[in-house]
Amino acid sequence: MLHAHLTTLHAVVLALDTLCQNGNCEVEALLSGSGIDAGDLQRPEMRISIAQERQVFRNATGKRQDLGLLLGRRMHVSSYGLLGFSLLSASTLGEALEVAFGFPALLGTLFDLRLHRDGTQAWIEASHYRDTPELATFNTEFCLASLKLICDDLLGRPLPLEGARFGHKAPRYQRQYTRDFACPVHFNAADNAIVFDSHWLDRRLPLADPVTHRDTLERCRQLNREFIFHLALVSRVRQLLAAQLTVVPSLNDLARQLRCSSRTLRRQLQEVGTSYQTLLDELRFEQARLMLGQERLPIAHIAEALGYSETASFRHAFQRWSGTSPSRYRRPAA
Repeated sequence: MLHAHLTTLHAVVLALDTLCQNGNCEVEALLSGSGIDAGDLQRPEMRISIAQERQVFRNATGKRQDLGLLLGRRMHVSSYGLLGFSLLSASTLGEALEVAFGFPALLGTLFDLRLHRDGTQAWIEASHYRDTPELATFNTEFCLASLKLICDDLLGRPLPLEGARFGHKAPRYQRQYTRDFACPVHFNAADNAIVFDSHWLDRRLPLADPVTHRDTLERCRQLNREFIFHLALVSRVRQLLAAQLTVVPSLNDLARQLRCSSRTLRRQLQEVGTSYQTLLDELRFEQARLMLGQERLPIAHIAEALGYSETASFRHAFQRWSGTSPSRYRRPAA
């Protein structure tokens, strides 16, 4: 789905803040290979790709495997901007959750989120995960822990859970799950879900305001339309570039393929905090990592396949993206 390609910097900033609270980490190391500069962290309007966010999380989970739970406990409803205000002003918890799940692009989720109600029991399910398998546990923890916190924020008190289910196996830090979810936790389950008494869905929210909710909901619809348009543009640019990596089109050529001027294309990409060069570098880096996994593929061949006329240029670019050389990336123990 389109909303899986673009997101805000919020989770990245939160991850860096969480890991660097005691001043014992290097921001540059955590951003390595993501294409995000330390200066970008001061640009709240900037949009990054999921691939960029993924690289930061890959670096970060190498330092803290329980990072998903740590971040989820800090992802308050206020983190979601206008959508957060719309949720806070909804009349009931059930209404707020339906609104949240109706705007996945604004929520920035990597899952399909659904609210189920069956008699006295209700549950929020996170299914159809859409990202790299190596970060599945991290993203599931992050998703369900943050959803629990959102419910707590909306109610103005902790939502009592009857159970929490996770499709992955129990990690070595599984005791933290009991602390964070305050309920029986089951691993190797058939789904990912948090379960609670259904009467909470009808609980009136303490900050409910129909006028504010109506206004913010309409603004969310408008923002969602704009966001989807930008996502569609970025997705199309990525698609065109990916199909032409061997002979990369210039910005002008790409604009002609999109039937717009280069100035218009540059401006539209800037509006979502990205650029032609950023998207090209991201695609080349993704493809380079895949090709370097093939031991028999010469580095010179990889450089040529990615549109570099000289192998040295590719080596320099890969060093900039990843912080290491292609050869060392291929054989980290060397």
